[in-house]
Amino acid sequence: MMMRNLLCIGIMAVFVCSININAVSGQLSSTFYDKSCPRAQSIVKRVVKQALAKEKRMGASLVRLHFHDCFVSGCDGSILLDDNATFTGEKTAGPNANSARGFDVIDTIKTQVEAACSGVVSCADILTIAARDSVVELQGPTWTVMLGRRDSTTASLSAANNNIPSPASSLSALISSFKGHGLSTKDLVALSGAHTIGQSRCAFFRTRIYNESNINAAFATSVKANCPSAGGDNTLSPLDVVTPIKFNNKYYGNLKIQKGLLHSDQQLFNGGSTDSQVTAYSTNQNSFFTDFAAAMVKMSNISPLTGTSGQIRKNCRKAN
Repeated sequence: MMMRNLLCIGIMAVFVCSININAVSGQLSSTFYDKSCPRAQSIVKRVVKQALAKEKRMGASLVRLHFHDCFVSGCDGSILLDDNATFTGEKTAGPNANSARGFDVIDTIKTQVEAACSGVVSCADILTIAARDSVVELQGPTWTVMLGRRDSTTASLSAANNNIPSPASSLSALISSFKGHGLSTKDLVALSGAHTIGQSRCAFFRTRIYNESNINAAFATSVKANCPSAGGDNTLSPLDVVTPIKFNNKYYGNLKIQKGLLHSDQQLFNGGSTDSQVTAYSTNQNSFFTDFAAAMVKMSNISPLTGTSGQIRKNCRKAN
């Protein structure tokens, strides 16, 4: 730091003092774009607000994009890359095919951010901000987003297939998966609360509603009406049947009465180690909001590319 201050006094000042110290040190910062692109966060917020005004479900889709990005090689925007001659990307992986969406919203944000400050704001950071703003827009908690991620130049179909938890996962598999990404069991339960918004494809919950016993019978019957025992893989049902477009703690109340849509959801309240946390969140929304916000910050810090690693993609769908 002393060397930097000395350099800032002489003719090197213009060059050296313009360097973002956090970029050099490889650390994320809440003020990363304050000078280089002060309008970045306001642009993201405006576009997200416009997108959700057209379709509330888009908020859940943007949160999911961020989650699926971070669980594959870290929060590096790799999920946004289209396939090319060099690699097959993550968009056609099992967890994403016919379900990952919101790419056009990210494109719109990127176009507007590039117009304001070209080559400065990463697609990975845009995903992170958009996830936070989506939760806020749907009446959920807010948090300070740490920024300074850079974008990957490649993506991995196999990593996406292997690293994103399956909706058929057991509790032990979920705990293991999250632990492998530096997230605790507490983080797992809190982050699963994102299922208080959004919808899921029939293909992801058919086995549960037709074959499992730890499910509310009336709930199973109602969901079957929109998810036949064969076919209709892409028909949708809300993950939270009570308030599907409002971010709250109803998801946990649903689990307590065996109305979790996904097998992996109900695993959180099925006589196991996470039952007590589900119960706590079902009765204390503020506690859930606090823990969810903290867990989102923690998740968004999974193996980010910083400093000179990666690049700032000008088009989120392809490397420069």
